[in-house]
Amino acid sequence: MTPTVGVLALQGDVREHLVALASLDVQAIAVRRPGELDACDGLVIPGGESTTMAKLARIFDLLDPLRKRVAAGLPVFGTCAGMIMLADRVLDGAAGQETVGGLDITVRRNAFGRQVDSFEGPLDVAGLDGPVHGVFIRAPWVEQVGPEAEVLATVEGHPVAVRQGRLLATSFHPEVGSDVRLHGMFTELVRG
Repeated sequence: MTPTVGVLALQGDVREHLVALASLDVQAIAVRRPGELDACDGLVIPGGESTTMAKLARIFDLLDPLRKRVAAGLPVFGTCAGMIMLADRVLDGAAGQETVGGLDITVRRNAFGRQVDSFEGPLDVAGLDGPVHGVFIRAPWVEQVGPEAEVLATVEGHPVAVRQGRLLATSFHPEVGSDVRLHGMFTELVRG
């Protein structure tokens, strides 16, 4: 059976993730409503602006259903702001910033600097043969990793890719470009 993988479609690189997922023999759908979330076997939370995304998730009545599905074991792949949305703890967040949580990490927003400090380059990721092209845009990094989380990649000593059970998160944007190996790693988590 072909799994259905949603992309949280409140803002960010929604189309790019849908294209990457569609190339991996899954049914890729945009998720804007709780009923669409219910249809998903896995979910991608894309990059964007984490405080805005959390506010929109609250407005669209998605935040609490997302928390329940993650707590129940839904596989989720968070990229950049998506990593922040999955983090249990956020540093340098907006006052009262909410997250979905589930990933036992402390993440620092905009840790690599502002938009002008964005960078890209090859990055070794555990579990993948050969480096991926990491695109970091106002990217967070992981300050602290809980005992259940596994670090898959680092930059300058800071974790930038982590996995915990069926949750995967990167502080960079694997949806940019044509390398879908990280999306493939995630869809394997979905297929379980």
